[in-house]
Amino acid sequence: MNKLKSEDKRVQPEEKEVGIKSPNFFTSLITGSFLAKENVVRGLPFVLFLTFLGLLYIANGYNTEKLVRELDNINDELKELRSEYITIKSDLNYESKQSQVASKSELFGVKESTIPPTKIIVSAKELEQIQE
Repeated sequence: MNKLKSEDKRVQPEEKEVGIKSPNFFTSLITGSFLAKENVVRGLPFVLFLTFLGLLYIANGYNTEKLVRELDNINDELKELRSEYITIKSDLNYESKQSQVASKSELFGVKESTIPPTKIIVSAKELEQIQE
């Protein structure tokens, strides 16, 4: 016999169809029996891990939005306080002018001096007499 012919007649493994068989897949999907299969049970920890990561991602997004809102509120408050500071500083500069101080002090009976200040000169002898 021919050896080549006997070798060609080896048993070939049957090729399985790749794809979804509609009647079995849909019935197992509707009944939920596909969840009991070993492949699904083995992959369950990975699916739970992905779910956990998804929840962390969503929580991070909410936290970021909250921080952005707080930052906007703080920036608005900072602008308000800065404008209030400028207003108060301007009022203080106006009220601390010499003419404003003089006019306000006249209400208490204190009058502005019309005599210019003079320099007091003390000699060394006079200083010694004062210190004794």
